Amino acid sequence: SMDLGPVDRITTDAIGEPGARVFYIQARAGVELVTVIVEKQQVQLLAASVLELLEDVPSAELATETGTGPAEATTGTAMALEEPIDPRWRAGRLSIGFDQDRDLFLLEVEEFRPDLEDVDEDDPRSVPGAEVPAEVGAEPESIRIWASPAQMLALSRHGAEVAARGRPTCQFCGNPIDAEGHACPAMNGHSRRD
Repeated sequence: SMDLGPVDRITTDAIGEPGARVFYIQARAGVELVTVIVEKQQVQLLAASVLELLEDVPSAELATETGTGPAEATTGTAMALEEPIDPRWRAGRLSIGFDQDRDLFLLEVEEFRPDLEDVDEDDPRSVPGAEVPAEVGAEPESIRIWASPAQMLALSRHGAEVAARGRPTCQFCGNPIDAEGHACPAMNGHSRRD
């Protein structure tokens, strides 16, 4: 596993058209730039978890920390993804915690490994000596990202905003509306608003 930080910056953003967007989390510490692919739900969950954890962080520290930085630190360009956007892998599990001694958040991102559950040691079809792909059974990679409360607050706000920027939600059924409309189950499949 890789230990990154305390990072100089951490952000999340999405690239692509609504409905087909790819979400990324990206962190930089010095020359090291790390990008991973995440799901929209993971971004939303992360944004909510950060706010929950921040409730336990003394607000005075946070105020001084956010107060000293330039205003653009939490908006627009400062939160944009850096080139090259070269994701290492897709994230499986995200876990977040707060280390009070260090006054830092720890975001742990674990690699998504779809086939770990499918591998059965006692499977009669597994021929002894047959080559097993290196990925199978190997520990998934993980990255531990350390970031300040102010950085995580900015990540949380920006992440929630990016997630909300997708397709609008239908007021009747709650499903996302594509550019060409959608068949709404609540309206018996009619997409026009009567």
